[in-house]
Amino acid sequence: MQDLFITPGPGCPRGLTVPASELDEYFTHASGPGGQGVNTADSRVQLSLDLATTTALDQRQRQRALQNLSERLNGTVLTVTATKHRSQYRNRMAARERLAALLRGALAPPVTRRATNPTRGSQRRRLAAKRRRAELKQLRRRPPGE
Repeated sequence: MQDLFITPGPGCPRGLTVPASELDEYFTHASGPGGQGVNTADSRVQLSLDLATTTALDQRQRQRALQNLSERLNGTVLTVTATKHRSQYRNRMAARERLAALLRGALAPPVTRRATNPTRGSQRRRLAAKRRRAELKQLRRRPPGE
């Protein structure tokens, strides 16, 4: 197994390299496509990385990853599963891509929204919709008694 390389991006400007020794791969039977071979081939791949002990992350990155991925973690271990392909090799590559994407997204700093004023057009559309709704409700009223 090779090291996992994560391309540079927000939160990791020089990219990351996770040593292969820190990645745990497990292979099991996968359900789904494969015909008779699905019962004999261990094509499902589970790829795990312990975020608390990995040497690929510095302390700031580790805290951000643990916080952002807290819903997906089992303790401090991040696990991804790949069963899409019939081939174990292709599932291994898919699991590595999925793990890299998760880490890249978790390490990115949060994007803060800059408050802006509503445009003149959006204000007009909102008021026109309110007028249409008010007219519709006016039509539902009981006619005035004579």
